[in-house]
Amino acid sequence: MTNAELGLIGDAELVEELSMLTTQAARMRARMADIMAELERRRCTRPTQPHARR
Repeated sequence: MTNAELGLIGDAELVEELSMLTTQAARMRARMADIMAELERRRCTRPTQPHARR
């Protein structure tokens, strides 16, 4: 959305759009935290691999 387009939208619509984007951002942050926690859980529960001999 361009600045010209934003200028055509009323205050209530802008606040509604901002609220929606804020909610989406919060959901994305929560999902990222869930994924990072799962990766950490997997890393910690993975059996250690013996080092290869040369």
